[in-house]
Amino acid sequence: MTQRTRTIRNAAIVGVSTALLGITAPVTASATADPAVPLAWTACEGTGVDPRQQCATLQVPMDHADPDSPLIDIAVSRIPSENPDARRGALLLIAGGPGGSSLNDPSGKGQKLPQDVRDTHDLIGFAPRGLAPSTSVDCGLEYGDLATSKLRPWPAPDGSVEGNMDTARRMADACARNGGELIRHLSTANEARDIDRIRAALGERKISAWGVSYGTYVGAVYSQLFPHRTDRIVLDSVDNPDPARVNRAWLAGHEQGVQDTFPHFAAWASKPGNPDRVARRASDVRPMFLRLAARLDREPIPWPGANPEELNGNVLRQAMLDGLYRPSRYPTLAKLILAARQGTVPPAPEAPPEAVLQNVAAVGAGTLCNDVAWPKSAAVYQKDVTESRAKYPLTAGMPRNAMLCAAWPYPPREAPVRITDRGPSNILLVQNERDVATPLSGALKMRESLGRRAVMVTVDSTGHDAYLAHGNACGDRTVSRFLATGQRPASDTYCD
Repeated sequence: MTQRTRTIRNAAIVGVSTALLGITAPVTASATADPAVPLAWTACEGTGVDPRQQCATLQVPMDHADPDSPLIDIAVSRIPSENPDARRGALLLIAGGPGGSSLNDPSGKGQKLPQDVRDTHDLIGFAPRGLAPSTSVDCGLEYGDLATSKLRPWPAPDGSVEGNMDTARRMADACARNGGELIRHLSTANEARDIDRIRAALGERKISAWGVSYGTYVGAVYSQLFPHRTDRIVLDSVDNPDPARVNRAWLAGHEQGVQDTFPHFAAWASKPGNPDRVARRASDVRPMFLRLAARLDREPIPWPGANPEELNGNVLRQAMLDGLYRPSRYPTLAKLILAARQGTVPPAPEAPPEAVLQNVAAVGAGTLCNDVAWPKSAAVYQKDVTESRAKYPLTAGMPRNAMLCAAWPYPPREAPVRITDRGPSNILLVQNERDVATPLSGALKMRESLGRRAVMVTVDSTGHDAYLAHGNACGDRTVSRFLATGQRPASDTYCD
């Protein structure tokens, strides 16, 4: 498989990885002061990328704390500034995940950036450690465990978490058996250290960044570990940086994310003239969905070719979660609801190749489980799930349930990074008001942690991803101005 082919397949399933959703060693910036070997740029393999995009491979230590650590490869790409006379530096594009790649983003989303940003910056992408075509990892999970409705810890219909604990043990055992040494060194802090190696190899004294979703946490951690190596930092669709829970807080955020976003779907799904209308009134959509999910808990519908090969209540709930990521997905969700009400199913959704799913799931598992220790007791999760189901029935307790990290055999090597207000004031947060995956409530936690270092733009939009994603001219203009000129709003602002 060519580098280009692997990259396309990785880019196609960024959303999958977000499904995975005794510490004594201090977090340090590590030894990245060594002179960097300049990157040897070549034409990217394969077809479909912008002909200006160049590719290179950077070697970094598997263990940044060990000077004798084996080296691993990080795949890097760039499209140079379109106006060398106006060039300011490099803009690193940081994908979501964990398990997302920005390797082809200079050719893709980077080309949506306004001309003055493309003039002032080289656009830089990369595949994070563990993700092909960088040195990759694989847990060798059972095929059924690669289903998104299994990677997300939906409890049993009666709310029991015992099945989730069994799944966690089975998946964690597979990762320990098949993941090799590298899976123990996947973490957000190590990705930040790799980024600083990329910066040095680019020959840049400072680097700008546009991080999206999980990439906002990566960008925040980089800004904390290497504050004086940062230029202009945009954090788009912002994760909660809670140092006690880290990714457990991200998973829990889906409760509020669905609460914020489902009414927007309900209004669309009940609008007269909508060919995919599911109810006459918006107020009817929620109870109808809950009844349908409960019915499918009792009476699943066979779904040949899908994973799993049935439409059960949790598969529907997962489809709801996926469908709320952006309004353009609403018709797919509505069609599934309408079919299920009739006892039928649409054609099975096309899945990425299994090898790609395995790689992305392994990167997600290693990063989420190495960043912070998760509780090991089923009783802890059962209590939380029971409370969550009562308060947020649409998500049925999933956001507080046990992922494979509950059985992860390796303790974290270092404490989670605590995001603080210490460092330069050069960060702009941009956040949709209604975001199912990274809700506004979590973004406000990041805003509070960064203090004077940041300004926040809240956008009156619905969906995941904010900048250049939903056509809000005010929000897009504000972020573009900052990237091109460094000018931020004087204070937090709201864009209608």
